[in-house]
Amino acid sequence: MNIAILGAGAMGSLFGGLLAEAGQRVVLLDIDDAHLAAIRDAGLRLDTDAGSRHVSRLAACRPEQASEAPDLLIVFTKTLHTGQALAAVERLLAPHTLVLTLQNGLGNVEAVGRHVRQERILVGMTTWPADLCGPGHVRSHGQGLVRLMPLVIQQQQAAARVAEVLNLAALQCEVDAQAWVAIWEKVAFNAALNSLCAVTGCTVGQLNAAPEGMALARAVVAEVVATARSAGVAADAAHCMASVAHALAHHAGHKPSMLQDVLAGRRTEIAAINGAVVAQARRAGIAVPNTEMLLGLVRLVEARAVEHS
Repeated sequence: MNIAILGAGAMGSLFGGLLAEAGQRVVLLDIDDAHLAAIRDAGLRLDTDAGSRHVSRLAACRPEQASEAPDLLIVFTKTLHTGQALAAVERLLAPHTLVLTLQNGLGNVEAVGRHVRQERILVGMTTWPADLCGPGHVRSHGQGLVRLMPLVIQQQQAAARVAEVLNLAALQCEVDAQAWVAIWEKVAFNAALNSLCAVTGCTVGQLNAAPEGMALARAVVAEVVATARSAGVAADAAHCMASVAHALAHHAGHKPSMLQDVLAGRRTEIAAINGAVVAQARRAGIAVPNTEMLLGLVRLVEARAVEHS
């Protein structure tokens, strides 16, 4: 399959590298020139539980330099950049191109839908961990999964084909009619762990250093699950907390993307995670004080970073 990855940060590069290793034709599309140049010069260095190696069977360029219509476009950009990124590749989207969003947070389907017909869109989530260690170098340790579904039922076969391709790369993908449950449960996970790490500077495992860390995480998860249920999504708090426990046990040294953004002085995805939850909670008349507090704190950290940049 001819696959383009839009947004070749940690997650996009991990998926692109694994798919290329599995024999797919892959191009990474990004605006990080140093990262792209390192991949073109020496391949993508990929560190996983299977070992460290360089993947050279993949292309890397800026979106405006791409020329071939992909069979599958996987979107990994931050939600705030989705519109601009898709506009840059819209000319490449052929009638047969499927677009899969595996982005964090909420609002991604709506953003993609401004550029792509509904019947071409697949939506999903992934729990694979990934860290960008430097230009051309990505690390991922531990296991993850992918859950996806088509927006229209007529595309079940296309979704199954995409899942098969991801499974050939050992990405543990399933077509799941309840993918929205998985998406909201990941929002609960991220609203708790990502925002807590972003404001404290803790790695995932360091949140367990004091009992207040897990107490706050548990409170945020409960608030997000209640908000999901108000939107008709049957999210489960116990399942979310099991994911939190798994992250603490197996990804203890991981710096979530929101913390990485704070450390680099970049804008975070807080609006699409805590911000989207707070907006839905207000519409439903649900109190989410901990989620709202973390939203404000991350925005304050962002503002400080901009002031000092």
